Amino acid sequence: MVVLLPFLLLSLSWLASALTYKGADISSLVVVENSGVRYTDGGKVTPFETIIRNHGANTVRIRIWTAGDYNLQYGLALAKRVKAAGHTLVVDLHYSDTWADPGKQAIPSGWPTDLDGLNTQIWQYTKDVVQAFSNQGTPIDILQVGNEINNGLLWPVGQISAHGINPVSQLLHSAINGAKSVANPKILIHLANGWNWSGLKSFFGGVFIPGALTADQVDIIGVSFYPFYDSGATLSALKSSLTNLANTYNKPIVVAETDWPVSCSGSVHLTEPSVPVSSSGQQTWVADIRDVLSALPNGHGAGIFYWEPGWIGNANLGSGCSDNLLVSSNGAVRDSINIFQDM
Repeated sequence: MVVLLPFLLLSLSWLASALTYKGADISSLVVVENSGVRYTDGGKVTPFETIIRNHGANTVRIRIWTAGDYNLQYGLALAKRVKAAGHTLVVDLHYSDTWADPGKQAIPSGWPTDLDGLNTQIWQYTKDVVQAFSNQGTPIDILQVGNEINNGLLWPVGQISAHGINPVSQLLHSAINGAKSVANPKILIHLANGWNWSGLKSFFGGVFIPGALTADQVDIIGVSFYPFYDSGATLSALKSSLTNLANTYNKPIVVAETDWPVSCSGSVHLTEPSVPVSSSGQQTWVADIRDVLSALPNGHGAGIFYWEPGWIGNANLGSGCSDNLLVSSNGAVRDSINIFQDM
């Protein structure tokens, strides 16, 4: 027993640090499959949602646009596969016909362009989306209302830099009320630059307004954390920022988007140069984020979603690094597919 005790303590320590949501955003999956790609694990062709499940993932995030490749029908079809594979379902509503992020949040074509009209529209649209997922037997577990909305959503009406944060508070309140009128998903609000406490504090310090969004309407706070775009995006900055976030708002926190490269030119500055640019580096990066989350006050570190690990044909994933995937260009898994077991 004395000999086994250290191993038992190590095992219990790992269990204590394990996150609730071990996930990936695999929104592009059907687009990639339609190009003729098939994924293999140990040489066997296997659906990607099953591959990640077999390697420890339990959560999948799907983005929904109001038009285009990632429309509602696309998301509904993918959700059937995700749920059948046993995953928790996260639906990420961009509230735009295309990408929504800190640099663009365009009102969908055909939507109103005044605040009152948008409050009605976002209520109805969110209600309809949530109802559609429930109707087909794939209810949304976590609903993300807006994508990287640091400067608001539905621009210019909901653009914080133009009109302040009150319209954003109203729009989020309306969206959540629409969802809750037909189901009860957990609500996630997602910002970019999770390492930047000043930005998080500015948003959350102003968005809760009497008569509009209230803190008790939000169940989870999500942040993006990438090593490519800003020299301030270090693990130490993430730890400081998320510790402040947990202490201030007392909510579960997920890193809702992250990546690490296996290939990258020397011209790209990565914020953690000690982490190797390789498959093993991907595992180190995710384990380091897990350690930050696991150390948050009151157990508020809740999960990690690796962004688009299988997007063959777009392996740079918008970064200056040429390949950030957990699979090779022919669809074969890399060793880093095991990152989910380390979360």
